[in-house]
Order: sequence, then C-alpha cells, then structure tokens
Amino acid sequence: MLKEILVQFRIALSVIAALVVLLCGAYPLAVWALAQGLFPWQANGSLLVAKGGAVAGSALLAQVFAGPAYFHPRPSAAGQGYDAAGSGGSNLGPTSKKLVDTVKQRIAAYRLENDLSPEIMIPADAVTASASGLDPHISLQNALMQAKRVAKARGLDETVVRKKIAAAISGRDLYLLGQPRVNVLLLNLDLDGKVTSHEL
Repeated sequence: MLKEILVQFRIALSVIAALVVLLCGAYPLAVWALAQGLFPWQANGSLLVAKGGAVAGSALLAQVFAGPAYFHPRPSAAGQGYDAAGSGGSNLGPTSKKLVDTVKQRIAAYRLENDLSPEIMIPADAVTASASGLDPHISLQNALMQAKRVAKARGLDETVVRKKIAAAISGRDLYLLGQPRVNVLLLNLDLDGKVTSHEL
C-alpha cells in the first residue's frame, strides 16, 4: 500500500515538474522569442522615442496634456487620472446624477476652451472617460474641434495643424472594425517636432 502511494506521489511530482518546465519556462520563452522576432516594437511597449533618445511614452497609453497648445486626450477615471497602475472606469451608470453632472461640466469646459457655440454637438469621447481610462486615441471629430485652439496657441495656420491631424490618423482595425481615430501622444509630439520613431 505504501509502495503504491509512493509510486503515485512520484508520478504526480514528475507531472508537476514537467508542467512547470513547459508552462513556466518553455512556453513563455517561445512566446517572448516569437514576439521579439515578429513584433519587436509592440512587444516592448510600443514606445515613442523623442529626439535625444528619450522615451516620450507609449503609443498605447494616454497621458495628460494641459494647456491650449496641445491636443487633449479623453478624460480619465484611472486612479487620479491617466494612472497606468490604476486602469479602470468610474463604474457610474447612465442614471447616475454624479456622471450626468460631471459630463455637463466637461461639456461646458470643452466649449469654453475651444470657443464653440452652444448649438455645436460635442463628441462623446471629449467628455466621457473610456473603460480603461487610458485610451490613447480621440475621434477625428474631437481632434478637428481642438485644431483651431491649438493653431492659435502655437501661432500656426489651422491648415498646418489639420495636416498634422491627418498624419496621426489610425484607420479601422482590419479595415472593418471601429472608426478612424487620432493618437494624441503622436500628434502632440509631431507638433513639438520631437517624435523620431514610431510604427503605428
């Protein structure tokens, strides 16, 4: 009886050891090697490198931009805002008074900073946070509504800014899913003349 138990124990340990080697060693190593070989930029965080070699941020994560000379990302409910360690939404539902009041305040602020008349419809992504709070993109409509403010603050012709927007557009995924969108970090770095490498 004891001998049979020891045999079963040895078999169980052997299976555990084999699974540890396979699932905690060989499989992650194979995935890492494949990713580094086929998609090195994406596998290493999709980092945008600015002039001088410094990393400006990830093309996949929003970060806060303040001031009239920059395009502003979607509002963020992640941590204290744009916190990659605290990714998440507000979890407020459509009947939440707090959410309704917050969106109303954001609409008023957006109209004011972009000098928009009351009858102009504001894009939803300009006043609502994404589920992750870290969405790096804004809608094309949102970007175009901010163009006049950014151009004025930088002393540029608005057509120059609109060309920069066009250059930062990401198309539909698989040419089918989603809507064209603008990467805010890439656009702002381009306006500053700082971006040196990206593979969007």
